[in-house]
Amino acid sequence: MFSADDHRYMSLALHLAEQGLYSTDPNPRVGCAIVVDGEIVGQGWHRAAGEAHAEVHALQQADERAKGATAYVTLEPCSHHGRTPPCADALIAAGVARVVVAMPDPSPKVAGQGLERLKAAGIEVAVGLMQQQAEQLNPGFISRFKRGRPYVRCKLAMSLDGRTAMASGESKWISSAVSRLDVQRLRARSSVIVTGIGTVLADDPRMNARLEFDIKQPDRVVVDTNLRMPVGAAMLSQQGVTWLANDSQDQQIRSGLEQAGARLLDVTAQNGHINLTALLSALQDLEYNEVLLESGPSLSGAFMQAGLIDELIVYMAPHLMGHGGNALLHLPGIESMQDRIALQMTELKQIGDDLRLTYKLALQTG
Repeated sequence: MFSADDHRYMSLALHLAEQGLYSTDPNPRVGCAIVVDGEIVGQGWHRAAGEAHAEVHALQQADERAKGATAYVTLEPCSHHGRTPPCADALIAAGVARVVVAMPDPSPKVAGQGLERLKAAGIEVAVGLMQQQAEQLNPGFISRFKRGRPYVRCKLAMSLDGRTAMASGESKWISSAVSRLDVQRLRARSSVIVTGIGTVLADDPRMNARLEFDIKQPDRVVVDTNLRMPVGAAMLSQQGVTWLANDSQDQQIRSGLEQAGARLLDVTAQNGHINLTALLSALQDLEYNEVLLESGPSLSGAFMQAGLIDELIVYMAPHLMGHGGNALLHLPGIESMQDRIALQMTELKQIGDDLRLTYKLALQTG
């Protein structure tokens, strides 16, 4: 169904989509290339929510040359009026002859309707070219509509002997400067960073992304059941929203934190701990696509034991910190080999002197 040229031009569209990695949230990253007789006449990508979509940018560049062309798009063209008009209509009006789409749009506002609109206009439509690569660009957008929750990455740093802090609590810095820069890119592509109140009280982090180019800063969520957040916490003065996931009814504390700039996210608690499934559901309602979990071993361990971590990213530094240091995750109840949580490595990469290990939960333990 697909030729070598089709693969080449879709690869270009995917590369274009990557240009929006740090800016399109909550919209998906989408790229488009328009080709006539082997010549690329239009290129575009979606830059930010509320701005023109990838197809519109590419069509504007192609102008009249779009007539009879093939458009390569990484996500099904939209068919509804949102903040911008339907891209399917723009392709039809431009007179393209063929549209090659990497993947259908999981949003119920589209969900095949864009493809049907193109077909009804007499345009040849082909779907599924390099779909896996397209899905990897937008795991959170897909997860929100298919699973009703964001995609969750958990980032951890440890020594070779699996410690995340010395016995005294000292933890700066386990990983190298190169790894810490890599983490900034992880933060920048995330919709929201989730941490625990213990991390805030211990380190007073800013939890923002510090890079040398413009990005859309992620928001932040502090899991803070009883609202212990200091009104002078550093993250309350950062760009974006800081949510406090809580189950507190203390109106005086709530009012003081709101005046300090915090936003309160009321989530049910069980046994004194925020219900993490309910938390992710609330984040889905707020249209967050990708969650980066940066927290201590207790909260990270709770997410892991609840089966809510989609991707575990561990930076392993080449040093030893001793048996008295903090473990990577707090996982109570694992007492025998059959209780183990099995992981599947998806990537191993050297970052400076460190190793970055990426895992997904395995389908079966053993």
